[in-house]
Amino acid sequence: MHWLAAVQMLRDERAAGVLVTVTDVRGHAPRDAGAKMVVAERRTWGSVGGGNLEETAVDRARAMLTTGAAEPEQLTLGLTDRARTDHGRQCCGGEVTLLLEPLPVVPAVAIFGVGHVGLELARILSGHDLDLHLVDSRADQLAPERLAAVEAGEARVRVHHAPVPELALGAVPQGTHVLVMTHDHAEDFALCDAALRCAHLGSVGLIGSAAKWARFRTGLAVEGHDEAALGRIRCPIGLPGLAGKEPPAIAVSVAAELVGLFAADRARA
Repeated sequence: MHWLAAVQMLRDERAAGVLVTVTDVRGHAPRDAGAKMVVAERRTWGSVGGGNLEETAVDRARAMLTTGAAEPEQLTLGLTDRARTDHGRQCCGGEVTLLLEPLPVVPAVAIFGVGHVGLELARILSGHDLDLHLVDSRADQLAPERLAAVEAGEARVRVHHAPVPELALGAVPQGTHVLVMTHDHAEDFALCDAALRCAHLGSVGLIGSAAKWARFRTGLAVEGHDEAALGRIRCPIGLPGLAGKEPPAIAVSVAAELVGLFAADRARA
Protein backbone atom coordinates (compact mmCIF):
# COMPACT_ATOMS: atom_id res chain seq x y z
CA MET A 1 0.00 0.00 0.00
CA HIS A 2 1.28 3.49 -0.84
CA TRP A 3 2.19 5.53 2.23
CA LEU A 4 -0.42 8.18 1.40
CA ALA A 5 -3.15 5.54 1.26
CA ALA A 6 -1.90 4.18 4.59
CA VAL A 7 -2.22 7.62 6.19
CA GLN A 8 -5.80 7.85 4.89
CA MET A 9 -6.62 4.35 6.12
CA LEU A 10 -5.36 5.09 9.62
CA ARG A 11 -7.48 8.23 9.70
CA ASP A 12 -10.54 6.25 8.60
CA GLU A 13 -9.84 3.60 11.25
CA ARG A 14 -9.22 6.31 13.87
CA ALA A 15 -5.86 4.75 14.65
CA ALA A 16 -2.69 6.68 15.47
CA GLY A 17 0.51 6.38 13.45
CA VAL A 18 3.84 8.02 12.67
CA LEU A 19 5.02 9.22 9.27
CA VAL A 20 8.76 8.62 8.83
CA THR A 21 10.57 10.59 6.10
CA VAL A 22 14.18 10.52 4.96
CA THR A 23 15.03 14.24 5.07
CA ASP A 24 18.80 14.21 4.50
CA VAL A 25 21.38 11.77 3.18
CA ARG A 26 25.14 12.18 3.43
CA GLY A 27 27.26 9.67 1.58
CA HIS A 28 25.84 6.29 0.57
CA ALA A 29 22.42 5.19 1.87
CA PRO A 30 19.78 2.64 0.81
CA ARG A 31 17.14 5.31 0.05
CA ASP A 32 17.24 8.90 -1.15
CA ALA A 33 15.81 11.91 0.65
CA GLY A 34 12.02 11.93 0.36
CA ALA A 35 11.51 8.19 0.97
CA LYS A 36 8.67 7.59 3.41
CA MET A 37 7.07 4.94 5.53
CA VAL A 38 4.09 4.86 7.88
CA VAL A 39 4.30 3.09 11.23
CA ALA A 40 1.26 1.98 13.25
CA GLU A 41 1.08 -0.03 16.45
CA ARG A 42 1.42 -3.39 14.67
CA ARG A 43 1.79 -2.54 10.96
CA THR A 44 4.08 -0.62 8.63
CA TRP A 45 3.80 0.57 5.04
CA GLY A 46 6.55 1.81 2.72
CA SER A 47 10.27 1.76 3.45
CA VAL A 48 13.07 4.14 4.41
CA GLY A 49 15.85 1.67 3.67
CA GLY A 50 15.37 -1.62 5.51
CA GLY A 51 17.87 -3.18 7.88
CA ASN A 52 18.85 -1.69 11.21
CA LEU A 53 18.03 1.82 9.92
CA GLU A 54 14.39 0.94 9.41
CA GLU A 55 14.10 -1.22 12.53
CA THR A 56 15.49 1.61 14.65
CA ALA A 57 13.02 4.04 13.08
CA VAL A 58 10.12 1.67 13.71
CA ASP A 59 11.15 1.20 17.35
CA ARG A 60 11.33 4.95 17.90
CA ALA A 61 8.02 5.56 16.13
CA ARG A 62 6.26 2.97 18.29
CA ALA A 63 7.77 4.48 21.41
CA MET A 64 6.24 7.79 20.31
CA LEU A 65 2.88 6.06 19.89
CA THR A 66 3.15 4.57 23.38
CA THR A 67 3.86 7.92 25.01
CA GLY A 68 1.38 9.84 22.86
CA ALA A 69 4.07 12.18 21.53
CA ALA A 70 2.58 15.17 19.74
CA GLU A 71 5.72 16.87 18.41
CA PRO A 72 7.86 15.69 15.46
CA GLU A 73 11.27 14.25 16.17
CA GLN A 74 14.48 13.95 14.18
CA LEU A 75 16.69 10.86 14.24
CA THR A 76 20.17 10.73 12.67
CA LEU A 77 21.79 7.33 12.10
CA GLY A 78 25.23 6.47 10.83
CA LEU A 79 25.50 3.60 8.36
CA THR A 80 29.02 2.38 9.05
CA ASP A 81 30.57 -0.62 10.76
CA ARG A 82 31.28 1.61 13.75
CA ALA A 83 27.64 2.70 14.16
CA ARG A 84 26.02 -0.22 15.88
CA THR A 85 22.35 -0.17 16.94
CA ASP A 86 20.15 -2.68 18.74
CA HIS A 87 19.51 -4.25 15.32
CA GLY A 88 23.10 -4.61 14.12
CA ARG A 89 25.16 -2.69 11.60
CA GLN A 90 24.43 -1.35 8.13
CA CYS A 91 27.68 -0.60 6.30
CA CYS A 92 26.55 1.61 3.41
CA GLY A 93 29.04 4.24 4.51
CA GLY A 94 26.73 7.23 4.85
CA GLU A 95 24.49 8.98 7.35
CA VAL A 96 20.72 9.41 7.21
CA THR A 97 18.45 11.87 9.01
CA LEU A 98 14.83 10.88 9.52
CA LEU A 99 11.85 13.04 10.47
CA LEU A 100 9.20 11.25 12.56
CA GLU A 101 5.84 13.04 12.49
CA PRO A 102 2.96 11.87 14.71
CA LEU A 103 -0.33 11.13 12.95
CA PRO A 104 -2.80 11.49 15.82
CA VAL A 105 -6.40 10.36 15.86
CA VAL A 106 -8.29 13.49 14.85
CA PRO A 107 -11.49 14.51 16.66
CA ALA A 108 -14.85 13.60 15.19
CA VAL A 109 -18.01 15.68 15.63
CA ALA A 110 -21.54 14.98 14.41
CA ILE A 111 -23.99 17.88 14.26
CA PHE A 112 -27.60 16.73 14.11
CA GLY A 113 -29.59 19.66 12.76
CA VAL A 114 -27.89 22.10 10.39
CA GLY A 115 -30.11 25.09 11.05
CA HIS A 116 -28.87 28.57 11.96
CA VAL A 117 -26.80 27.49 14.96
CA GLY A 118 -25.72 24.18 13.45
CA LEU A 119 -24.47 25.86 10.29
CA GLU A 120 -22.54 28.50 12.23
CA LEU A 121 -20.99 25.80 14.39
CA ALA A 122 -20.06 23.73 11.33
CA ARG A 123 -18.43 26.76 9.74
CA ILE A 124 -16.27 27.36 12.83
CA LEU A 125 -15.31 23.70 13.22
CA SER A 126 -14.45 23.39 9.53
CA GLY A 127 -11.31 25.41 10.20
CA HIS A 128 -9.93 22.56 12.33
CA ASP A 129 -8.40 19.24 11.35
CA LEU A 130 -11.26 16.94 12.30
CA ASP A 131 -13.96 14.72 10.85
CA LEU A 132 -17.24 16.62 10.70
CA HIS A 133 -20.54 14.81 10.13
CA LEU A 134 -23.54 16.96 9.22
CA VAL A 135 -26.92 15.27 9.64
CA ASP A 136 -30.37 16.66 8.89
CA SER A 137 -33.77 15.25 7.99
CA ARG A 138 -34.33 18.22 5.64
CA ALA A 139 -32.52 17.93 2.33
CA ASP A 140 -32.58 21.69 1.68
CA GLN A 141 -30.48 22.32 4.83
CA LEU A 142 -27.71 20.23 3.28
CA ALA A 143 -27.74 21.86 -0.16
CA PRO A 144 -24.18 22.21 -1.59
CA GLU A 145 -24.46 25.97 -1.97
CA ARG A 146 -25.48 26.30 1.68
CA LEU A 147 -22.52 24.22 2.86
CA ALA A 148 -19.94 25.70 0.48
CA ALA A 149 -18.08 27.62 3.19
CA VAL A 150 -17.99 24.53 5.42
CA GLU A 151 -16.73 22.28 2.63
CA ALA A 152 -13.94 24.77 1.87
CA GLY A 153 -12.39 24.39 5.31
CA GLU A 154 -9.71 22.03 6.61
CA ALA A 155 -12.13 19.54 8.17
CA ARG A 156 -13.13 16.38 6.33
CA VAL A 157 -16.90 16.80 5.93
CA ARG A 158 -19.44 13.99 5.61
CA VAL A 159 -23.03 14.95 4.78
CA HIS A 160 -25.92 12.67 5.80
CA HIS A 161 -29.45 13.36 4.62
CA ALA A 162 -31.39 11.16 7.05
CA PRO A 163 -35.20 11.29 7.18
CA VAL A 164 -34.82 9.28 10.40
CA PRO A 165 -31.75 11.03 11.87
CA GLU A 166 -31.17 8.62 14.75
CA LEU A 167 -30.26 5.93 12.20
CA ALA A 168 -27.23 8.02 11.23
CA LEU A 169 -25.75 7.50 14.71
CA GLY A 170 -24.55 4.09 13.54
CA ALA A 171 -22.62 5.71 10.67
CA VAL A 172 -20.41 7.94 12.82
CA PRO A 173 -17.07 6.58 14.08
CA GLN A 174 -15.95 5.53 17.53
CA GLY A 175 -15.58 8.42 19.95
CA THR A 176 -17.61 10.94 17.93
CA HIS A 177 -18.88 13.94 19.91
CA VAL A 178 -22.58 14.29 19.11
CA LEU A 179 -24.52 17.55 19.20
CA VAL A 180 -28.31 17.41 19.04
CA MET A 181 -29.76 20.67 17.72
CA THR A 182 -32.55 19.88 15.28
CA HIS A 183 -35.59 22.00 14.43
CA ASP A 184 -37.97 19.59 16.19
CA HIS A 185 -38.00 18.74 19.90
CA ALA A 186 -39.51 15.32 19.14
CA GLU A 187 -36.58 14.65 16.82
CA ASP A 188 -34.19 15.87 19.51
CA PHE A 189 -35.75 13.48 22.02
CA ALA A 190 -35.52 10.49 19.67
CA LEU A 191 -31.87 11.29 19.03
CA CYS A 192 -31.07 11.55 22.74
CA ASP A 193 -32.81 8.24 23.39
CA ALA A 194 -30.92 6.53 20.55
CA ALA A 195 -27.58 8.11 21.50
CA LEU A 196 -27.82 6.75 25.03
CA ARG A 197 -28.22 3.27 23.53
CA CYS A 198 -24.98 3.64 21.52
CA ALA A 199 -21.81 2.59 23.31
CA HIS A 200 -19.42 3.88 20.64
CA LEU A 201 -20.11 7.61 20.96
CA GLY A 202 -18.09 10.23 22.79
CA SER A 203 -19.95 13.05 24.49
CA VAL A 204 -23.59 13.91 23.78
CA GLY A 205 -24.74 17.53 23.92
CA LEU A 206 -28.29 18.84 23.61
CA ILE A 207 -29.10 22.43 22.73
CA GLY A 208 -31.74 24.09 24.87
CA SER A 209 -32.59 25.42 28.29
CA ALA A 210 -32.54 23.82 31.70
CA ALA A 211 -36.35 23.57 31.46
CA LYS A 212 -36.08 21.63 28.20
CA TRP A 213 -33.58 19.25 29.74
CA ALA A 214 -35.81 18.70 32.78
CA ARG A 215 -38.63 17.56 30.49
CA PHE A 216 -36.28 15.39 28.42
CA ARG A 217 -34.70 13.89 31.52
CA THR A 218 -38.08 12.78 32.83
CA GLY A 219 -39.06 11.32 29.46
CA LEU A 220 -35.75 9.50 29.00
CA ALA A 221 -36.07 7.98 32.47
CA VAL A 222 -39.49 6.66 31.44
CA GLU A 223 -37.76 5.07 28.42
CA GLY A 224 -35.55 3.11 30.82
CA HIS A 225 -32.36 5.18 31.06
CA ASP A 226 -30.79 5.24 34.50
CA GLU A 227 -28.99 8.12 36.21
CA ALA A 228 -25.59 7.10 34.89
CA ALA A 229 -26.88 7.10 31.31
CA LEU A 230 -28.69 10.43 31.74
CA GLY A 231 -25.44 11.91 33.04
CA ARG A 232 -23.89 11.40 29.60
CA ILE A 233 -25.97 14.22 28.13
CA ARG A 234 -24.93 17.85 28.56
CA CYS A 235 -27.69 20.43 28.43
CA PRO A 236 -27.39 23.37 28.03
CA ILE A 237 -24.31 23.15 25.82
CA GLY A 238 -21.51 25.69 25.49
CA LEU A 239 -19.20 27.34 27.96
CA PRO A 240 -21.02 28.76 30.99
CA GLY A 241 -20.93 32.50 31.36
CA LEU A 242 -20.75 33.36 27.67
CA ALA A 243 -23.80 35.54 27.08
CA GLY A 244 -25.72 35.91 23.83
CA LYS A 245 -28.55 34.07 22.12
CA GLU A 246 -27.54 34.93 18.56
CA PRO A 247 -26.56 31.85 16.48
CA PRO A 248 -22.93 32.99 16.05
CA ALA A 249 -22.55 33.59 19.81
CA ILE A 250 -24.00 30.17 20.67
CA ALA A 251 -21.82 28.51 18.03
CA VAL A 252 -18.64 30.12 19.40
CA SER A 253 -19.54 28.98 22.92
CA VAL A 254 -20.20 25.39 21.82
CA ALA A 255 -17.05 25.28 19.68
CA ALA A 256 -14.97 26.46 22.65
CA GLU A 257 -16.47 23.74 24.82
CA LEU A 258 -15.61 21.15 22.15
CA VAL A 259 -11.99 22.29 22.07
CA GLY A 260 -11.84 21.44 25.77
CA LEU A 261 -13.36 18.02 25.12
CA PHE A 262 -10.81 17.38 22.38
CA ALA A 263 -8.00 18.19 24.82
CA ALA A 264 -9.49 15.77 27.36
CA ASP A 265 -9.60 13.05 24.69
CA ARG A 266 -5.91 13.58 23.92
CA ALA A 267 -5.02 13.43 27.61
CA ARG A 268 -6.88 10.13 28.03
CA ALA A 269 -5.22 8.70 24.92
